[in-house]
Amino acid sequence: MIPALPPLRVTRSSHPEHAASFSTRPVIAGGVTVGGERPVVIAGPCTVESREQTLSIARACKTAGARMLRGGAFKPRTSPYSFQGMGKEGLEILAEARAETGLPIVTEVLDPRLVELVGSYADVIQVGSRSMQNFPLLTEVGRYGKPVLLKRGFGATLEEWLYAAEYVALGGNLEIIFCERGIRTFANGAYDRATLDLAAVHALRRLTPFPVIVDPSHAAGHADLVPDLAAAALSLGVDGLLIEVVQPGADRTKVKCDGEQGIVPDELASIVARAESEAALRRGLLSPVLAGSELLGTE
Repeated sequence: MIPALPPLRVTRSSHPEHAASFSTRPVIAGGVTVGGERPVVIAGPCTVESREQTLSIARACKTAGARMLRGGAFKPRTSPYSFQGMGKEGLEILAEARAETGLPIVTEVLDPRLVELVGSYADVIQVGSRSMQNFPLLTEVGRYGKPVLLKRGFGATLEEWLYAAEYVALGGNLEIIFCERGIRTFANGAYDRATLDLAAVHALRRLTPFPVIVDPSHAAGHADLVPDLAAAALSLGVDGLLIEVVQPGADRTKVKCDGEQGIVPDELASIVARAESEAALRRGLLSPVLAGSELLGTE
């Protein structure tokens, strides 16, 4: 049973044109529609580590069929001694990658004082899991007005997630994309990094008309789990995926952030193909049997 909530700007009661369950209010960013007929695959490196690394991965993501580029210029890290990102230089590298590939940029902001800087480069401003209840930050990105990708806090309830989005909406910004990335449970670390809460995704899609996407990379923590978690999310009808990618043959131990969970471009291409098949199924252009044979590489 989905809990009753008071009327909020981010729930269906405030959007009568999207009153029907699962009707989506699209967000358009950099010419890409999130919440349209096709799931949007957003892919790229966890962190911008160098110009060569970022441009190489961006090109591979474009070739694989991704429609937006993710990459962290500012990174929140548990240890203050871990790599914190390249900052403004990282943003400039992302902008160069966009100019070359045409892929709009999704990148994270950590501090209200950096919203204008990050927003001047990004097509979508990401508020990460650790910042979901940074209320001054939420207020500032609401005022700034650029599309916001709001990740669920790893210990947040569904209601807390919606109220976080309400802070953004109160600033006048209704261009919000929700992103589930897994939560902490008793199982964490045994076979995954976080437990992907697809039940919450289903409930959220009934409560809000805004697009809902899933980050299987942070839930998995291991590259070999990412394709299956992505497939499970797509089967629910999500509006997109946020996926981390590493260069083929990369030494994962030398990747500065989350190297173990990045997939290679060939795997990304398979996930994109699955997303396109799911979209065709939704539009009635492909039968389930045909979709299954396509994904298995049979005829």
